Amino acid sequence: MSSPMEEAHHGMPSTTTAFFPLAGLHKFMAIFLVFLSWILVHWWSLRKQKGPRSWPVIGATLEQLRNYYRMHDWLVEYLSKHRTVTVDMPFTSYTYIADPVNVEHVLKTNFNNYPKGEVYRSYMDVLLGDGIFNADGELWRKQRKTASFEFASKNLRDFSTIVFREYSLKLCSILSQACKAGKVVDMQELYMRMTLDSICKVGFGVEIGTLSPELPENSFAQAFDAANIIVTLRFIDPLWRVKKFLHVGSEALLEQSIKLVDEFTYSVIRRRKAEIVQARASGKQEKIKHDILSRFIELGEAGGDDGGSLFGDDKGLRDVVLNFVIAGRDTTATTLSWFTYMAMTHPAVAEKLRRELAAFEADRAREEGVALVPCSDGEGADEAFVARVAQFAGLLSYDGLGKLVYLHACVTETLRLYPAVPQDPKGIAEDDVLPDGTKVRAGGMVTYVPYSMGRMEYNWGPDAASFRPERWIGDDGAFRNASPFKFTAFQAGPRICLGKDSAYLQMKMALAILCRFFRFELVEGHPVKYRMMTILSMAHGLKVRVSRAPLA
Repeated sequence: MSSPMEEAHHGMPSTTTAFFPLAGLHKFMAIFLVFLSWILVHWWSLRKQKGPRSWPVIGATLEQLRNYYRMHDWLVEYLSKHRTVTVDMPFTSYTYIADPVNVEHVLKTNFNNYPKGEVYRSYMDVLLGDGIFNADGELWRKQRKTASFEFASKNLRDFSTIVFREYSLKLCSILSQACKAGKVVDMQELYMRMTLDSICKVGFGVEIGTLSPELPENSFAQAFDAANIIVTLRFIDPLWRVKKFLHVGSEALLEQSIKLVDEFTYSVIRRRKAEIVQARASGKQEKIKHDILSRFIELGEAGGDDGGSLFGDDKGLRDVVLNFVIAGRDTTATTLSWFTYMAMTHPAVAEKLRRELAAFEADRAREEGVALVPCSDGEGADEAFVARVAQFAGLLSYDGLGKLVYLHACVTETLRLYPAVPQDPKGIAEDDVLPDGTKVRAGGMVTYVPYSMGRMEYNWGPDAASFRPERWIGDDGAFRNASPFKFTAFQAGPRICLGKDSAYLQMKMALAILCRFFRFELVEGHPVKYRMMTILSMAHGLKVRVSRAPLA
């Protein structure tokens, strides 16, 4: 039994047990005050920041994730108020710019300070490797020197004209069958097939046949698109390295997709090398095609400083192939898709374009001294239609396409509002100050945003958001160029797109034929919106009904 004194003692709190809750409370209050001070200091430091609200540690991650699938329009909202916007992210920050003065500083004036950078390369390396779009310094210069030599070749231009005409006619054949069968077609998918076949023929000298009439399964394109989407997600996904390490989620799918992409790419390289060996063995050196891939293979075989170390193995050639695929397939097909959508939703523009094409056809026929094949709905109508399409395509020479000013303006206006590459990030090598006074820190990223730039009234006037091809045509009726730092669809400065003329050539060849002989009607209820990837492709394709156009 305990004594009354002991019981009294047990019933009272000791000084020790009373002290610890009080000390714990003081400690908690101290931590809370430090945290609150940190929040206030962080808030005060960002009081003049232009852009989304930034939180400690996570930055603007939550708002970016919430707006991820409409990110381009989300940036439009901010950049319409502020020409420069800073978005903080864990471990880095992105500075988005839409003012041509700032863009010129980044792309030209201080070019060496804004490489692709290690951050960008780490995201894109699995897909683009050491290819021209992912390279910096000497690696980039050597590839650009070789590619620029090829793109300047008249032989390549003439060969491209023939190939682009050939595949445009193949597409027309598929559309003619769709007209007769009353089938709905996905124009984006067909454009992707056409441009993939074209770049493989022009760039790599091989036929892959995805645009054949039966439209075979295209596992490479599906895997390539999946990989493109996932590497784009890496830019705002702070956990991608963890998922890659664990082989789970999107990174597991990326690994599978890259495996399929590589299988296709290495098969193209092996086929091309085998053809070169066969041509040499038969003593017919002149039969070795002078496509871009063949040129890089020759550089690899020659060794030396011109590229032996870069292209001497299949991995280097693989990177070349994939970079040209994304340049020659995705960007062109995406622009063709948005152009078709713009033509469907702007009937006055479409009608004006049809008049230009009809007048062009009549003028070229007179110049060549040929009679146009008459078309009717009676017996032999199908054969006559096919003959007329082929006849028109034959009139579309490189120089002849240059006379289609309104078509050129329509393509350019499409690129202004729907640039194939909607934003293009650059690394920051050293601290710098942009012309508008914005300070950027080494290790961060600066991104110029063509999608936003085309919609800014401070760049294009009060009708900036309107599709108006006439803005590109002067009072004399000639096409009127804009500064490449304002119209940035093809980049600018030392990295300006080498394939710009080739892209216009293919797009104008295909569109001249399609717009002259077909009408497109969007399937009712079909959603048209972009999907988030490095290229501004349509999330759900472009489902249309096709009909033949009446001909005079």
